[in-house]
Order: sequence, then structure tokens, then C-alpha cells
Amino acid sequence: MAARIAPTTLVAPTEPLNGAVKPFESSLPLMDRLASQQLDPQQLHQWLQQQRYASVIAHCQQVLAEDASAALPYWFLGLALLLQGDEVAAQTTWMAALLEGDEAEMEGRSRELETILDFQANQQAEVEHYDLAWAIRQHQRELNPTNLENLLKLVLLGTLTKNFTGEDLETWEVIPSLESAVPEEINPTLLLHTLKEALAADPLHPALLKFATACGPIIQNISTSSEPDYQIYIHNYIYVLLVAAAEIAFAANTPLLSVEYAKLGLRLDKDHLEALGYLTAFHQESGQYREAAATAKHMEELAEALPDQIFACVSRLRAIAQMGGQWPEAIALFNQQNQLLQELIAVRPLLDRTTVSRLINPTFIFAYFGDTPTLSRPLQEGLLKLCQDSIRVHGGDRATHYADALTVRRQRHQAAAQAGITRKLRLGYISYCFRSHSVGWLSRWLIQHHDRERFEIYLYMVNYRSRTVDPLQEWFVEQATVTQKLGRDSFEVADCIFKDEVDLLIDLDSVTADVSCEALAFKPAPIQVTWLGCDASGLPAIDYFIADPYVLPDNAQDYYHETIWRLPQTYVAVDGFEVGIPNLRRSDLSIPDDAVVYLSSQTAYKRHPDTMRLQMQILSQVPNSYFLIKGKADQDSIQQAVYQLAEEEGVERDRIRFLPLVQSELIHRANLGIADVVLDTYPYNGATTTLETLWMGIPLVTRVGQQFAARNSYTMMVNAGITEGIAWTDEEYVEWGVRLGCDRALREQIHWKLKQSRQTAPLWNGRQFAREMERAYEQMWATYLEA
Repeated sequence: MAARIAPTTLVAPTEPLNGAVKPFESSLPLMDRLASQQLDPQQLHQWLQQQRYASVIAHCQQVLAEDASAALPYWFLGLALLLQGDEVAAQTTWMAALLEGDEAEMEGRSRELETILDFQANQQAEVEHYDLAWAIRQHQRELNPTNLENLLKLVLLGTLTKNFTGEDLETWEVIPSLESAVPEEINPTLLLHTLKEALAADPLHPALLKFATACGPIIQNISTSSEPDYQIYIHNYIYVLLVAAAEIAFAANTPLLSVEYAKLGLRLDKDHLEALGYLTAFHQESGQYREAAATAKHMEELAEALPDQIFACVSRLRAIAQMGGQWPEAIALFNQQNQLLQELIAVRPLLDRTTVSRLINPTFIFAYFGDTPTLSRPLQEGLLKLCQDSIRVHGGDRATHYADALTVRRQRHQAAAQAGITRKLRLGYISYCFRSHSVGWLSRWLIQHHDRERFEIYLYMVNYRSRTVDPLQEWFVEQATVTQKLGRDSFEVADCIFKDEVDLLIDLDSVTADVSCEALAFKPAPIQVTWLGCDASGLPAIDYFIADPYVLPDNAQDYYHETIWRLPQTYVAVDGFEVGIPNLRRSDLSIPDDAVVYLSSQTAYKRHPDTMRLQMQILSQVPNSYFLIKGKADQDSIQQAVYQLAEEEGVERDRIRFLPLVQSELIHRANLGIADVVLDTYPYNGATTTLETLWMGIPLVTRVGQQFAARNSYTMMVNAGITEGIAWTDEEYVEWGVRLGCDRALREQIHWKLKQSRQTAPLWNGRQFAREMERAYEQMWATYLEA
């Protein structure tokens, strides 16, 4: 089942923000002028740091008893009272001194107090007394509401104390202060650090976009009017925006907002390839396929280095393919991509870390364009080997360290096994799809049925969605022995897996997630397996690929470097699906009750024109038939392509309906009941959609090929006890489509068989499947120990 492709992992700039800024350094430039014979500010600050507030209060009171007109003791007296928790007394003390004298004296005293508060706030922050520092700066803000440096530090302290929300930017009027400030007087590193932390704390608040927007002209002014080295600030600004945008799009599932952040970065550098790549991905995630294609086209015009050319070509190809209906252009781009990949593999350069992330997953699209695994697998494996070699260089001694440690661990396990000591095997599952996603819906049954008496379950939830409410994601969290909620740093992911000492690591992402693939490249677990999410990745560090007797042809091992482990019946099984209440009827679509309704519910990636033509041929031969089409695509583009094929095959337009997407999976499954026959796609079959179709008892026509993606429906139908509808040629595909459309009795017979299969078929027995997977794991482990 195809998984969503996330943009590449961002790599920090050459001058990273973390650690590059010290926003709370304390200095006393005015303290010498503030000192008097009676009062030593340095001594008082030392007492304050030591929390000797009583000493400060006593000393200040003694000085004031001798000279009540002195202002300085009031500032320290109020400060000590504030730090003791008596905020009212502190304010009263300060106000009493501030109101003495004329307006000029009041202004001078206010600046004097502000200087002392600023110094003390920095000192409190340096020793990580962030709550106290935050309280002091709030009083400094009351003295001078437009002091931008104080406002920025307030925001930072708010993020450290978990008090900050985007509303604070509005309450404190940070943005107007920033817009009216003199750029040369702003510390750009402090500004960027504040923006970074504020975006991390509350990225979805509308004020954050305004804040980020206001920062742009400041950074641009500083970078263009200063030394050449200051261009780093533009790079850092874009980096901060893209990190936040990725979080917003993929952890908070709000890609439209991410589009705006990516565009902000491009205002400062319209030709920034990384920003253009992210913007392309965000447009695509938002369903803005035309915009994605246009942005990727701009990338192509800029790209000079071979890896950049591949990145741009792949980005544009994804957008064009997802639009649907643009197959001539898509095929040309696909051929161009393959040629560029062959050139890259022949050169075998050392790829930088960002480029590795970009180039891990271009091969996911192979299966949509053709059914030629003997040609595509070598290219895919060559590319993944290049990526693995490069990422291992950037990971330092990780791979070597892991390998040495795993050797020691194996010796320990071998000795324990020889001594007859048994223990639970640790199974680690890694994916960014442990949530409401096709992979999540299917993998949950294996996780649920695992025998906890024999296995410990570790879940590595990459790109964990901390900002969304997802019951299935939370279900996964509760099912594991240990759950690791991880981000997008592949080095951290690999280290986490290695430290957990899992015995078998099962990857559900394959090439659809760069983070998972990079982490597995270091071989953090002794046995690494690919299952479910997509075809085998081709990564050299993977040992096994889970299959069954049907989903791969008999000779598949000839072109897979991974050892194919065939389970006895099926490579996937579920106990069923939750089904809601349908919200779609034939009458809503102006379709007669006695009509034959065909359905195809797939993304535009899968709508190969050759198969769409076959579907039109079926429709042309079945009187009173209608075709429902549903799936992500550019609706104008896909409709135009379908109507053209329909016209060429003699099918009237009014027999075709395009259905809108529904947000609820339960309603989607319920609505499948409107169809008499589902027409599968080729060369990339349905997977989750096939399971849902069979569960609902609907006949399916599928075209079987050679590659994994072209045999999913075949193995599922066989394991549901159905052979009617399985076609081995294009001609058989049309024949089955016509026969099922014309033979109502046959449809009813298949429906009955599918309903009965729920009780007996391997496809619907998650518990039995779990036992078969567990036996496979145990045999893999035994083989490992015998080596």
C-alpha cells in the first residue's frame, strides 16, 4: 500500500542556531555609575544569586534609614521582595521611588531600574531560574513596553517555562515593536532564536505567521547591508521556517499553513532549492497539484548539479502524476528521472546528508509506471546502496559501533541459548504510519494479537503527530511494551533503536520515508525486516522481506537482494474493518436502481491510461452501466483524461460520475456498497482498498502482474477464497469486467462466498496470521544465532 511521501529531512545550517546564541548573558555596563558609597550593586546581585533576600532587604533598609532620598536601594529592595514572592510589595516599593521628582528624574530613574531588572533577569535565566526571570522581565515590560530585546527574551522565557502561546505576541504587542524597530539595533541571532522557539511552542497560532513575516525584512536588511558572512542569517531564517513548516504539515497535518511559511522563506531567496522542494511537497499535500508542478518546474530551471536535477525532476514528476491525466508528460519525466539516476549510480559520488534524504524515495514511483521488476529492482538497489554508503559516512562511527556491539550481544545470546536460558524476543516496529493511515489500519491486528508472554513490542513512531487528536495513534501507544515518540532526525532514531536492544526491527515504511530508511541504514538491530508498507526498499542493511506464495512470482529471489521470507498463506491479515453509515445513494447520483455500477477508488498515481482504457472498454460492453471514480487528483485534469478515453471507446459522459472524498474511513467503507463491481488498477493494484472491497462482499476485477504492487489483490482474493475476477492478461481483465457486470447471479454468488469467508479464510484471521509471523521471527532469530 502506497504511503505518503514526506519532504526531505532538513539539515542544520553551517552555523546552527542551537548553542550559537546566548540570550541571557548578564553584564553591568551601567553598574559603575550606579554604585555609591553606601551601596555596592555587585554585592547585592551576588546575594540575590545566592537567594539571600533577607540580607538584601536588611542592607537596603539600613541605607534608606540614613538617606531616604536615594533611589538605588529601592530598586534592590523591590527586587528582593519580588524574588521572595511578594509582588505587591515590590511594585509599591518601586512606585514610591519612581514618583519622586520631576518628569526628567522619573525617566532617569525608570531607565536605572530597567537596567537592574535586565541584569538580574539574565542572571536568573543563566542559572535556569526561568520562572523568576520571566517575572522580572514582566515588570521590565511595564516600565518600557516597547523594549524589543526584553520582549524577545520574554517570549524565550515563556517557551522555556511552557507559558508561551501565540496570544502573548499580540498582548505584548511584539509585532508592532518589531516593525517599528531600527534593524541595525536588533540582534539577529536573538531574533532568529526567539522565532525558532516560538514556532516550536505554538506553530498553529495565527500570530506566529505574522511574527515570522515581520522578522523577514529585518533579517533581509541585516544580511544585505552588512558583511558577506551575514548572509548566514537568511539561510538560518529559511531553515527555521522550513523546520516549523514541516512540523505543521506532517505532525499537525496542516499543509496549507506550511505553504505560507515556505513562501516567506522564498521572499528572501526566491531560488532556494530546499525551500522550493518543501513548498512543492506542501502544495501536493494540500491538493494543490498544479502549484506543486509549477514550483518544481522552477526548481528544474535552477538545478545544475546532478543530484539537484534528480530532486527537481522527481518533485515535478510526483506533482504531475498526482494531478492525473497528464500521462505523456509524466512518462517523459519518468524516463528522464531514470536516466539521471543511472548517471548518478555510475558516478557513485559521496552525497551530503540533505541529498541522501532527497534521493532515498524517488524509486517509490517505479511501480506506478510499469510492471518490470527485473529492470527496476537493480536500479532501486543501486540507488539505495549509494544512499546507505553516504549516510554512513555522515553518521560517523555509528555503523561500526553498532556492528561491534551487536557482535558482543550475539555472543551473549548464543551463550544463554546454549545454557537453556530463554527470554522474550524484542520486536521493534518502525513507521510514521502508526495512526489513521492504511498501514496503521492493517498493522494494528498483528500488534494486537502478539503473544506478550513470548514477545516484547517496541514501537518507533517516527514523525509522531503530537499536535493532532488521532484515536488510532493513541491506541498504538497503549499497545506497546515500550513506545518511542520520535521526530525526523534519523541519527536520533537509530540511536534510540540501538539503545533499546531490539532483536528484530520490522520496517513498515520501505522507501516512502527517508527518516526510517536512513535509520535502518546504520543497522541498529541485528535482524532487519521489511513488511507491509510497500515493496522491499533495496537497502543493503535489510535482511528479509515478508511475502507469501502469491504476492511475488516464484523467481523473485533472482532480483531481490533481501531474502524473501514467504509465509505459508498470506503476508497480511485483518480481523475486519469498522463500517459506518453510508451517506451516498444511487438516487443522489441520478443512477437507476437497476443499473450496473462499477467503482474505482484510487489515487491518481494509480490511474495508468492503459488500464483506464480497459475500464472504458468494459463499460462500453455492459448496457445500463455506470462508472464511479474517486480518489485524490486534480479534478479538472483527471476528468478531462477520463472523458477523452470514454469518447474514444464510445462511452457517454453521463455514465461517469466523479465522487468527492470523505473524511471518515468508516463512511468511505459504507459507501462501497453502492457498487456492484470494483475495477482494480494496474500496474499498481489496490491493497487496503482491496481488503475493504472484499470485506464488504463486493466482486473485484484485478489484473495480475509480476511486481509486488501488481499482485496484492491477487493474493488477497486467493486468501479470501475467491478466484472469480482474477485476470492474467488485459483481455481477461475486460472479459471478467463484462461478465461480472452482466451476470447478476455470479455477483450474488461471490458476495455470499465473501461473507462466508469472514469465518474461515486466512485473510480474515489476524490471530492465526500473528502466530505465523511470530514463527517466522523465531526462525529468523534461530538462524542468526546459528551463524
